Amino acid sequence: MKVQLIILVPFMVLVSMVVAQQHIDQMQHQHDSNSITLELIHRHAPQFTNNNPITQHQRLVDLLYHDIIRHGIMSHRRRAKEEDPLTASIKMPLASGRDFGIGQYITSFKVGTPSQKFWLIVDTGSDFTWIRPVPCFSEMCKVELMNLFSLTTCPTPITPCAYDYRYSDGSAAMGVFANETVSAGLTNGRKTRLHNVLIGCTDSFQGPTLQNVDGIMGLANTKYSFATNAAATFGGKFSYCLVDHLSHLNATNYIIFGTNRNQVKVSGNTRHTKLELDTIPSFYAVNVIGISVGNKMLEIPMQVWDASEGGGTIIDSGTSLTFLADPAYQAVMEALKVSVSKYQRVKLDGVPMEYCFNSTGFNGSLVPKLIIHFDDGARFEPHWNSYVIAAAAGVRCLGFLPARFPALSVIGNIMQQNYLWEFDLKGKRLVFAPSSCNNS
Repeated sequence: MKVQLIILVPFMVLVSMVVAQQHIDQMQHQHDSNSITLELIHRHAPQFTNNNPITQHQRLVDLLYHDIIRHGIMSHRRRAKEEDPLTASIKMPLASGRDFGIGQYITSFKVGTPSQKFWLIVDTGSDFTWIRPVPCFSEMCKVELMNLFSLTTCPTPITPCAYDYRYSDGSAAMGVFANETVSAGLTNGRKTRLHNVLIGCTDSFQGPTLQNVDGIMGLANTKYSFATNAAATFGGKFSYCLVDHLSHLNATNYIIFGTNRNQVKVSGNTRHTKLELDTIPSFYAVNVIGISVGNKMLEIPMQVWDASEGGGTIIDSGTSLTFLADPAYQAVMEALKVSVSKYQRVKLDGVPMEYCFNSTGFNGSLVPKLIIHFDDGARFEPHWNSYVIAAAAGVRCLGFLPARFPALSVIGNIMQQNYLWEFDLKGKRLVFAPSSCNNS
């Protein structure tokens, strides 16, 4: 059987969630045969922009705005946890400012009994899932959540815990936690449910951050995130595959909770590297040791990749471009500029990327191969158009942003495009392979 559920995404991406299973009532005991597949649609697709097309330039300005906000909060969040790990670990779901800026995907799913549909931003940087207030006349409000809006601070075991999330743009979400049921509709008309999912019920939200959506689906590497709990239910893994963000509307992206089982075709060798789940708390970290361009290893200090010295690298689906700590950024930019130096440089308003150029007559096959090297010998070879990106009509840019060292380097989702990525939380492995992201 397959469960189907509609899903949307901010950058944005519409999603069809598929849960494959043989016995719904025994879901907890059949991890190997179950999976949830989310079909993602870019948030810049026409149906999410009121059918008002936006230019590549407008799209890029929007993505960069949120990327810069997001990276700043990532860095602040990491420092806070390292400076006070005990407080952070205890208060992680409750503390102010734990969330990121705008996420890159939105999903639709149903919560409560009886269930109601909510549209949530899917964010690999958010610790937990929360929703905006439900209508006061609803059964969910009158029966289930009647006593949850007092914003107490857990004075007794039977009263709710409060949260107060603050965003960098001044937005704020306040509410209380509850254990809820998440429902998905089966294609045969039946239903399946995930019970006791931690949900934040936001009764007060102020600010522009979450326009037209109802909240956040947390996919961070934390105890209370939806990713951790869904992956545990469906085999300890989740994966996604993102097509080029400029692809035709019919192009499909996926997030899968559970074993992939060849649901997405791969077109090259499958590789894997260690997934560091404890090195940089709540993030999905990997052990990068270097970057080569044109088969030449660049001279980048090892401190850049050392998480114990303030560096380190994470892979993040919610950040669009790739951030590199200054020493790595300078080395990569110098190596790539040579291949595009004959094209006229262009300055795009609102785009902080250092090197853009007129791409008339540009031949992508002349771009040198960029490879990210991991300490266990694995290599990630992104497509050239994932780092020499289309920024506007007739304009391309080197798709990197600098981060002041010591800083976290972030492999963004544009760099990850046309690859299948599997996060094996149980085996602590990141598995990846080139893919068109099509169904098998």
